[in-house]
Amino acid sequence: MSRAGGSTPAIGDFFVCDFLSAAPKHDLASMEHPLFSLSTRPDRRILEYVHNDVTVRVTPSVQGRATIFDADILIFCISQLMAALNAGKPVARKMTLTAHDLLLATGRETSGDAYRRLKQAFERLAGTRITTNIVTGETEITSGFGLIEAWEIVRRTRAGRMVSVSVTLSDWLYQAVLSRSVLTLNRDYFRLRKPLERRLYELARKHCGHQPLWRVSVETLLKKTGSTSPRRVFRAMLREIIRADGLPDYTLTEEAGDVIAVTRKGAVVEPGAGLLLSPEALDAARRLAPGADIYALEAEWQAFAARRARPRDPDAAFLGWVRKRME
Repeated sequence: MSRAGGSTPAIGDFFVCDFLSAAPKHDLASMEHPLFSLSTRPDRRILEYVHNDVTVRVTPSVQGRATIFDADILIFCISQLMAALNAGKPVARKMTLTAHDLLLATGRETSGDAYRRLKQAFERLAGTRITTNIVTGETEITSGFGLIEAWEIVRRTRAGRMVSVSVTLSDWLYQAVLSRSVLTLNRDYFRLRKPLERRLYELARKHCGHQPLWRVSVETLLKKTGSTSPRRVFRAMLREIIRADGLPDYTLTEEAGDVIAVTRKGAVVEPGAGLLLSPEALDAARRLAPGADIYALEAEWQAFAARRARPRDPDAAFLGWVRKRME
């Protein structure tokens, strides 16, 4: 496999992963919804998740639901595809990757046990099924798919260790890449060893992004992380993560009213800056602006509101601004 030019082009229906320094990227849907298990033991529970107009059902195989660490494989594949697209190279849904490159890129050991765990991760990804609804106008479409459609070991060493692997991404994930519905992750994401830390970083990256501040209630955060812990236990785990302050790019702080404030490290946030909007206001805004990125709208409004007198009712002020914006 050639290393000199950075990428070997797609061959027929295959795309060969060969971008060694590709920036890690994750798809927006996986960052928004709790598709992956936070459990370190086989999780065979069916997840039912409903948020706004979106319903998601995640059904595991007998191997258990794919974990947030298994998602590293998808991140690696997405990163390779995006690097190729940005370089103007042809891509394909079926990919050939080198197991050693994947392990190195995601900060894993390259021991024999690591290869065994990698094989188990492929099995969980292929066995986990997603059923979700898509509403277009008055038509609701329900579809089901796996996180990956298929995988196979293409080449082994004499000792039986996998060398190269073929992976076929689900069409759902592949279309997300082609539409560039992805975000870049900090490489230190792979150093996070606690599942909840990883999930909190994903949510911070998705919802706070490059804004200085994002506020979210503990109740909403519990739901969006997919944690199955009771709220008091979840709150205690949050406080431990807050004390450690080990998330890349973001710092979490606890505020009055059972609210968590997420700030970007290095950003200067004045006391009281940022206006807290209720989940109901965000839901109403989604109805006013169907198809729009509601968090991008919120960020734009926050910048607009910061230049004016602080409104008595932030929810009403935001919704009024959205109405005018859509007109």
